Formats: sequence, structure tokens, C-alpha cells
Amino acid sequence: MAYFLFRTQIINKSNRSAVACAAYRSGEALYSERDGLTKKYGHRDIPPETYILAPKHAPEWVYNRERLWNEVEKVEKQHNAQLAREIIVALPTQLTNEEQTQLLLDFCKENFADEGMVA
Repeated sequence: MAYFLFRTQIINKSNRSAVACAAYRSGEALYSERDGLTKKYGHRDIPPETYILAPKHAPEWVYNRERLWNEVEKVEKQHNAQLAREIIVALPTQLTNEEQTQLLLDFCKENFADEGMVA
């Protein structure tokens, strides 16, 4: 029998950095304008697959991960602002890597990008 996991959590400005979270998940070094530090996490044997999906009306700069998350942190002024929602998904191992990737891309496009959000 195949099992999957679907969990969400909020990234708050009061206790987390959206830039640091994006750096960790993408495996990229990203500069945070909020604290002036470059966020970089250890080398991984298997690099993560990363994508940015945006609605058709989004400006071109949203595809620049560093600028995207720095803009999010800039626009949210409250100390406890909700910067992002993180969705953690574990798919059945019966699916191939290509099937898992396509399933997640289709899900994010349909449920987020097509609804006006950047994913």
C-alpha cells in the first residue's frame, strides 16, 4: 500500500527568515537584506530540484529567488508577519522521480500559480 505525507506550516517574520528558508530548500547561497548576511547551507550529495512557478501577470523578477524573498521580507512590515507558507509533501516510492516531479509541478501550478500566487 502506498502512503504519502502532506503538511503545511507558516514562515513568520518574528522567528524565521524567508531568505534563509529559500536558501536551505534550494541549496543556493542567498543574500538577506534584512540582516546583511549571506544564507548558505552545507553541501548535499544530491542537489534539490528547484522551480519557481508564477502567475502570468507576475513581473519577471519573481524568477530571481534572492530578489523574490527579499521583496517579500521588505513589503511585510509587522514583526510577526506571515511571509510564506511551506508545504511538505512525501510521495509514494512507487512513483518514479519523473512522475513525482510532474505531479508536484502540476499540483503547484493548478493550486497556486493559476490562483495568482508564486510557488
